Amino acid sequence: MRKKSYKAWLEGDIAFRGFTYLAALSLVGVVLAILWVLVEKSQLTFTKFGPGFALGSRWDPVHGVFGALPLVYGTVVSSLIALAIALPLSLGIAIYLTQLAPHWLRGPVSFLVELLAAIPSVVYGLWGVFVLVPWVRSSVEPVLGSALGFLPLFRGAPYGFGMLAAGIILAIMITPTISAVSREVLLAVPRSQQEAMLALGATRWETIRMVVLPYGRSGILGAAILGLGRALGETMAVTMVIGNRPQISPSLFELAQTIASIIANEFSEAFNDLHLSALVAAGFILFVITLLLHVMARLLVWRVARVPQGVTRE
Repeated sequence: MRKKSYKAWLEGDIAFRGFTYLAALSLVGVVLAILWVLVEKSQLTFTKFGPGFALGSRWDPVHGVFGALPLVYGTVVSSLIALAIALPLSLGIAIYLTQLAPHWLRGPVSFLVELLAAIPSVVYGLWGVFVLVPWVRSSVEPVLGSALGFLPLFRGAPYGFGMLAAGIILAIMITPTISAVSREVLLAVPRSQQEAMLALGATRWETIRMVVLPYGRSGILGAAILGLGRALGETMAVTMVIGNRPQISPSLFELAQTIASIIANEFSEAFNDLHLSALVAAGFILFVITLLLHVMARLLVWRVARVPQGVTRE
């Protein structure tokens, strides 16, 4: 009887191991299938333009000339603006909720912050068109232009639509992701380390700066990369506020376009095989950018994690 039950247990263990193995392989298969379709459907573009497609600055479907550099520029710059705004804000939210907020307030505030992640992208886009863009046009860009207009970043007419508006709306969209992950990371900091620092006479700020943040730095970095990855691929909200003009301009007030937005705008209207192939090739470039970002993130997290937790670099 014991033999039978041991055999059944062994068979169940092998079956479970096989199922989990197939589940893990299925994700690898999906990624490879996506990559294969992108490579196959973009061959026409890369055969005709070669590396010039990624480095070209002209996107003209009428004359059959395609260059993805303005799209890459719009994608990367808008995402970096979003990260520059969202990271300090998200870190402040996470620190407040884990270290400073009273217990009765932590639950409701955490719920409201995470609720932002559930709002559909197109709703963000509508809010951006009717609220954010007029505010940026009438209040933000004129102030930045008058105070910092000597810098190329803040020159130009205050359209409202453009790179700055796209960066702000992306920052709002990725803040819940970064703050939620950072909050979980900071909650994992051992209470004993914080109490020991306070017992030595450190202030609350010194404890956060010298114990809490160094302990969670690898997790916070991972949260930032996760938010940046979402910003790179965001489509509808950005499409509705960025202005959709494929150009490279140093000014954040100018209209721009991202890879995701041009695919959303032109995919259904692609009138020949070359145009369709160019859009798929742009998607392939976005795939490569995202892949490189995650590889660099892994290396950064590994490098940061090599320093013992709770120890600062002096």
